[in-house]
Amino acid sequence: MLRPPSSQAIQQQVQLALTEDIGSGDITAELIPANTQVQGVIVCREAAILCGQPWLNEVFRQLDSKVEIHWYFSDGDRLQTNDRICSIKGDARPILSGERTALNFIQTLSGIATTTTHYVQQLAGTSCKLLDTRKTIPGLRLAEKYAVRCGGGVNHRMGLYDAYLIKENHITAAGSIKAAIQTAREKQPDVWIEVEVETLSELQQAIDASAERILLDNMDTEMLQKAVALTQGRAELEASGGIELSRLPTIAATGVDFISTGAITKHLQAIDFSLCLLD
Repeated sequence: MLRPPSSQAIQQQVQLALTEDIGSGDITAELIPANTQVQGVIVCREAAILCGQPWLNEVFRQLDSKVEIHWYFSDGDRLQTNDRICSIKGDARPILSGERTALNFIQTLSGIATTTTHYVQQLAGTSCKLLDTRKTIPGLRLAEKYAVRCGGGVNHRMGLYDAYLIKENHITAAGSIKAAIQTAREKQPDVWIEVEVETLSELQQAIDASAERILLDNMDTEMLQKAVALTQGRAELEASGGIELSRLPTIAATGVDFISTGAITKHLQAIDFSLCLLD
């Protein structure tokens, strides 16, 4: 079952978005007579993977808890062009005030879920898993990583606090791969450690230091194959850096355990949704 972020996190994200959009008040919505009742549907204008239901619900809950929303699909469901994803009924003013914010959430999150699915499909028939990165819109990381899960991807670490990822600059500052890993184990012995390497020599150092996972940065196919052979299952291997959609099957065939890419969150194409009021 897909679990969204906590209700508190969603409330905070929605509150910030509504404050940004409505500010001191929606002056256009005030042109509509008070208590005017409307009903409508939200339509998806292209094939997509749905994501963002909790955020849309929260938008209208904060504006008017009496607004009624009935869903025809759930997050993670596949949508076809012109599918009606939900109906909405209630006071016209809050519905129209929340329209853009609600659509912004679902168009962005559905875009990430849809893009992720395209990538995951390229790994079908292999044991390789697709990972996301920290290349997310500031303030929306939990939402975006939820969207990745809706699209069939797997979350990497959430932030700088839940796992070690020792990269080139960390290694330089610490003195060596061995020194960085040793210090990490002394400070947080129960926290998972990953090390980024660019050469087979660095890979061997990370293996010797017993890193749980090793990120193979910007390696071509031949070098990835050599890395897998050298590692012999002593650590999980993650390919990353300049990952293109068309190259995914080739990378997975080398035997790496994971492929990570920032493209699924930072190169997304928003999905086209519309709110249509009914006569």
